[in-house]
Amino acid sequence: MISFLRPKMASAKVPADQIEKKYRQFRLQALLGVFFGYMAYYIVRNNFKLSTPQLQQELGLSNTEIGLLISCLLITYGISKGVMSSLADKASPKRYMALGLALCAMVNIMLGFSTAFWVFAALVVLLGLFQGMGVGPSFITLANWYPRKERGFITAVWNISHNIGGGIVGPIVSFSLLMLGGDEHWKVASYQIPAAIAVVFVLVILFLTREKPEHEGLPPISEMYKDNLDSALGKKDEKAPSDMTAWHILYNYVLKNKNAWLVSIADVFVYMIRFGVISWLPIYLSTVKGFSKGEMGFAFLIFEWAAIPSTLLVGYMTDRFFRGYRMPPAIICMFIIFFGIIGYWLSDSLIMVTIFAGLIGALVYVPQFLCSLQTLEVVPPFAVGSAVGLRGIMSYLLGASLGTTLFGLFVDLWGWNSGFYLLLAAAVLCIIFCYWLHVSVKAVQKKAEEATV
Repeated sequence: MISFLRPKMASAKVPADQIEKKYRQFRLQALLGVFFGYMAYYIVRNNFKLSTPQLQQELGLSNTEIGLLISCLLITYGISKGVMSSLADKASPKRYMALGLALCAMVNIMLGFSTAFWVFAALVVLLGLFQGMGVGPSFITLANWYPRKERGFITAVWNISHNIGGGIVGPIVSFSLLMLGGDEHWKVASYQIPAAIAVVFVLVILFLTREKPEHEGLPPISEMYKDNLDSALGKKDEKAPSDMTAWHILYNYVLKNKNAWLVSIADVFVYMIRFGVISWLPIYLSTVKGFSKGEMGFAFLIFEWAAIPSTLLVGYMTDRFFRGYRMPPAIICMFIIFFGIIGYWLSDSLIMVTIFAGLIGALVYVPQFLCSLQTLEVVPPFAVGSAVGLRGIMSYLLGASLGTTLFGLFVDLWGWNSGFYLLLAAAVLCIIFCYWLHVSVKAVQKKAEEATV
């Protein structure tokens, strides 16, 4: 690993009487760093999806070709998320995350000068590759600074960063077009201005984000907090074997872990619904529902930002009322989403379509967040990046692809109704796997409780 990405060890241990104070300070900085950093990753990611109507019009692309472009981004991101997150287990989280964001900004600048379909395809592949460097360091940072009893709400706080970043893209692009003087400048507004904003947040990541506690001269989280269920789910391993490679960590603690597979499969169907709605929302609302660009941008914003209060609420509830179990609220949300999809699909009123889009947006990110949170808790801390990687590959390689390319193909062949039948089937399958995962995790807890008696 290049020297810039290697974690730096503190020159001295923090004095014992300052440990608690430094822990509180560094935990907050770590949370803020990955929060703003991941928010910026979505500013230079969702901007591409928002630009698809102009891109389709300028290049004369079909729905299948637009779906293919989006899938190029998502599939590459899914593969990268797996590989890059595993590598992040051995790197400095903040430097790794900052480098990835800087490279994403560079690709967006180049997108602003592109005019051919295959150039766009090549660049979005690169964008997906570099986007994979954002989520692993975020989860590693949270897992190393916050114990399980606090992770529900804290991870929820972090999780809304991508809703803020993804939702704010619409106003950024609209304001940029207004300032630049018209739609002919859509590439600058859609790609290059978001890239400039991302560069600012590269510096924020480097300034705020902290290394792992032991690299900051503090004791590891396992010495600060004790949690029997956390240890049971993580197979009671607290310290990474020093001679283990990234592959051995992935194989021994993730690929052989049934719960890691269950949470990844459940997340496949969450992503299928999420991307089946959000990736096609601009085109569906403008071409089928007759929304103007302003109305479509507002609906896009509502879809993203409606998840903020719901995610925070569920994050708090899963810690406080569900005793740390993550799947029951995910199942409840998916039941409601099933009927929300029907309303979004069949409503003709601008107000009702926007309301149902907001309902789906408010809830679809909840099971996604809960799957992410559960991933942190089914493996030991040193294998978090690898577990996130497996879930990322599954979610994007299968889930996002089914929600974009397959959805677009269904629409071209059999109309929009067939695409919505696809999403309804995904909701049912998601409920089944969430329940299976809940039963499995509950069985682990029962064994842990029996072992302590």
